[in-house]
Amino acid sequence: MRHYPAFLNLHGRRCLVVGAGEVGLRKVKTLASCHPAAITVIDTAPPSEAMIPLLDDPAVVYNQRPFSDDDITGCTLVFACTSNAELNARVARLCNAAGTLCNIADAPAESGFIVPATFCRDSLVVAFSTGGASPAVCRRIRKELEDTLGPRYGGFITLMGRIRPLVLEQGMPTCDNTSLFRQLAYGPLLDAVGDGDSQRIQAILQDTLPKALHPHIGELIDGIV
Repeated sequence: MRHYPAFLNLHGRRCLVVGAGEVGLRKVKTLASCHPAAITVIDTAPPSEAMIPLLDDPAVVYNQRPFSDDDITGCTLVFACTSNAELNARVARLCNAAGTLCNIADAPAESGFIVPATFCRDSLVVAFSTGGASPAVCRRIRKELEDTLGPRYGGFITLMGRIRPLVLEQGMPTCDNTSLFRQLAYGPLLDAVGDGDSQRIQAILQDTLPKALHPHIGELIDGIV
């Protein structure tokens, strides 16, 4: 089975996590970092010590009670994370009937979506998957990415994210913008950021950016190195 890759905007969306064990805890942490409108957590046990700090987020609501069929109403994403396979399958069937995406942590074939492994470095997020075939291979790939990309890409992408809107505001032809962005992306700027060489970064930006943006170079690189 081939899955459709996507990055979801959860702002204003409601999410549901059924089961607040170790797996459910990880789902809540990841969801909270994406700032949805609400994350409802349902479990018959009281919240664990690890869960309690997450409840400081006003979007996270913990309900200590059994799952009810109407809990999925209005939810964009549902995670069935209990140790009860029958309950997880029931949640998935309800979601499928309602057209709601549901993930069962240990049953990718029964899930409406699977959760990829991710590697994050500030604004950079790399997601990858083996289709549920081998989480161990995903962990190996993630380790290799961490070793290969290192910390330099975080600052580099932050800098490029600051540069882009300022360049677009200049109203230059699209082909000129494309050429400029590629020059920055494939040129020596990445290595300069990785080396923490602020003087070299400034020199590269002065050589590459339109003169109208030169007064902004100081604020562009603020906090990057």
